[in-house]
Amino acid sequence: MTMEPTDLPQDDVEIDLGPVPVDNVEIDLDFGQMDVTPSVDDIVIDLSEPEDETPETAAAEASTDEPDPEIEAALEALRQELRVQEGDWYVVHTYSGMENRVKQNIDFRVKTLNMEDYIFEVIVPTEDVIEMRNGVRKTVTRVVLPGYVLVRMAMSDDSWAAVRHTPNVTGFVGHANAPVPLELDEVERMLTPSVVAKVNAAHVGKPSRGRRKVEVVDYVVGDSVMVVDGPFAGVHATITEINTHNQRVKANVEILGRETPVDLTFTQIQKVV
Repeated sequence: MTMEPTDLPQDDVEIDLGPVPVDNVEIDLDFGQMDVTPSVDDIVIDLSEPEDETPETAAAEASTDEPDPEIEAALEALRQELRVQEGDWYVVHTYSGMENRVKQNIDFRVKTLNMEDYIFEVIVPTEDVIEMRNGVRKTVTRVVLPGYVLVRMAMSDDSWAAVRHTPNVTGFVGHANAPVPLELDEVERMLTPSVVAKVNAAHVGKPSRGRRKVEVVDYVVGDSVMVVDGPFAGVHATITEINTHNQRVKANVEILGRETPVDLTFTQIQKVV
């Protein structure tokens, strides 16, 4: 009679593998080095297409925080000029969008009222900004302080009235009939963008001296957009971050019932009206 292995009495089976060398047994209870699989929330899907770098983008990315010698020299010249100029600087409030018209009107009244010895200079501070519209970069000049104009003058009843009664002027910044003059460092900060723009204008065709402000006109954080190109074409997304220099956005799209961040270029999205 042949017994099958299953018929053997299991309690009588004994396997001797010999003595175990205790010195060679090592138990590692250190769990600190275990790899942790990243959660879905930590994953960003990059669906953007590699793009050729434009000269403007390259210049912006290559710029550093180190001061530009020409800009520093121009700003120092501005400081020296402000220290020796006659009169004080005041801020005049105007209707929004009427800043340049107010400057023209004050200049005209200075001549017609013979106020050249009291009102010396009128400036509308401006800055050069790179705007992104429909994927196209364009440099525009805009007012730094919408609704305000700087006037350098010797304050008197007559000079105050000449400026205050100029069409589209709503008043001086200060205490009613006692305008408060600006500190020179405040004037310098307001005029610095104009100085930088002049230095840049003298280097047309060359990389910008210092980084210009870049603004995206088409999109802002929180906008709802439609993905028009790539694997998620036709899917709605919400913009969470805008990188103006790289012309990219981070947006949340819904994948499998949950929001997932993706990286897209401006050309891959379209604003939902």
